[in-house]
Amino acid sequence: MKVLESEMRGKTVMSEEGLYLGVLRNSLVDEKTGALKNILVEPSEDIDPRLYHLDDMGHLLFSFDSIKSVKDVVIVGS
Repeated sequence: MKVLESEMRGKTVMSEEGLYLGVLRNSLVDEKTGALKNILVEPSEDIDPRLYHLDDMGHLLFSFDSIKSVKDVVIVGS
């Protein structure tokens, strides 16, 4: 099943262990190939964002390949 990138925005993002990470705000695309590279997650107040890769705006940065599942929530793995 295919999911449009625009349908993922605003979804809750959780780790495989069930930790609430935040809300998916945007994604980064390779301009040459059009391939999705990373997702940007607005971090939850319940986590320490310093434990994750961050962009310049303070969003959590996850590789698109780390997405394990997209349903009601987005599940990311390590």
